Amino acid sequence: MNPAPVQLMTQPDLKNPDLYVEAMPHAVFAELRASSPVYWNPESDGSGFWALTRHADIVSVSRQPQLFSSAYENGGHRIFNENEVGLTGAGDSAVGVPFISVDPPTHTQYRKVIMPALSPVRLGDIEARIEARTRTLLSEVAFDEPVDLVPLLSAPLPLLTLAELLGVPAEMWRDLYHWTNAFVGEDDPEFRKSPEAMAEILGAFFAFAQELYASRRAQPGPDIASLLANAQVDGEPIAFRDFVGNLILVLVGGNETTRNSLSHTVAAFANDPDQWNLIRENPGLLATATAEMVRYATPVIHMRRTAMSDTELGGQQIRKGDKVVMFYASGNRDEAVFDDAGRFDVTRRAVQHVGFGTGQHVCVGSRLAEMQLRVAFRLLAERVRHFELIAPPRRFRSNFINGLKNLEVRLVSA
Repeated sequence: MNPAPVQLMTQPDLKNPDLYVEAMPHAVFAELRASSPVYWNPESDGSGFWALTRHADIVSVSRQPQLFSSAYENGGHRIFNENEVGLTGAGDSAVGVPFISVDPPTHTQYRKVIMPALSPVRLGDIEARIEARTRTLLSEVAFDEPVDLVPLLSAPLPLLTLAELLGVPAEMWRDLYHWTNAFVGEDDPEFRKSPEAMAEILGAFFAFAQELYASRRAQPGPDIASLLANAQVDGEPIAFRDFVGNLILVLVGGNETTRNSLSHTVAAFANDPDQWNLIRENPGLLATATAEMVRYATPVIHMRRTAMSDTELGGQQIRKGDKVVMFYASGNRDEAVFDDAGRFDVTRRAVQHVGFGTGQHVCVGSRLAEMQLRVAFRLLAERVRHFELIAPPRRFRSNFINGLKNLEVRLVSA
């Protein structure tokens, strides 16, 4: 029997992607934090789930992987059950299990496989290369007139970095962009036009992945694709289907977080020019302001766990097998943790946000994402006096990615 509904001003369905189309529903989350922080959300097509809206509960659950599992066989890391509909929600059994949907200690083995590709020794002077790419991208942006900054800067910057890390040609960034939108856009008809169109996208991606897997197995290098293709987990070589699952994870994680943090931050600076003036006057603030950018944007809306035994959380009895969904977008606006939580403040210090997750599953590329934000806004500060938002951006129809499809702005020259 499902719990009795809590009496709220509203009974929001946090799974409904339409809730996120116009704007992030921060008022809804605020009401839940105050009235029902561990909120039972029924599902028309499922058993329902517990929605966590407070920062403390999100952190607590994230740090107990034995009690709260993200494993594929228990449903995975999304609201939907991955073991029923597949990693991308497309029902394709050829996509294996990414390490985000694996619990420790096996999850830890995967992290040890991939971390060398992100070490300072391996990355070397990558910041200089990111700066060079950013300067090239900005040289192609028309200043003082309306432009869409997503295809000009927000999307290509992290995807060009990913191309380098994977050891694939830079010009592939457009294909990677197209594929990742489809992978995370299961509820958006612009990204999932039809089952036939999705099958075509998956076919093209599988062909790319098969060639990449075979070439890296034959001639391994120091890139992430080589490390994943030649990984041994629990003493066994990684299967191609699991290589595909992890490749999707790398592409989505390395693209969507940076891309949407950058876009949301430009919009925030357009809405609060005083914050941009602080950066222009003191670019050194970027050393810490990137954490505030990610907190305020929160590019990933939720992650899910499954209770492995009966427990209690926030005064609610959680049963073994219950889905527990952590809403990062709410935790990052928690008034108990952040003063004036709804305000974008580049001077905010020691920002312990959950925008990259926390605990064992914290994003392995978080430092690289922050580096790209830091470089991009440092270079923008050299040449942009202020940003003017031309029109409200179009948002992803998604309960998972807080994404902007476009960002019509004017970059007013300094």
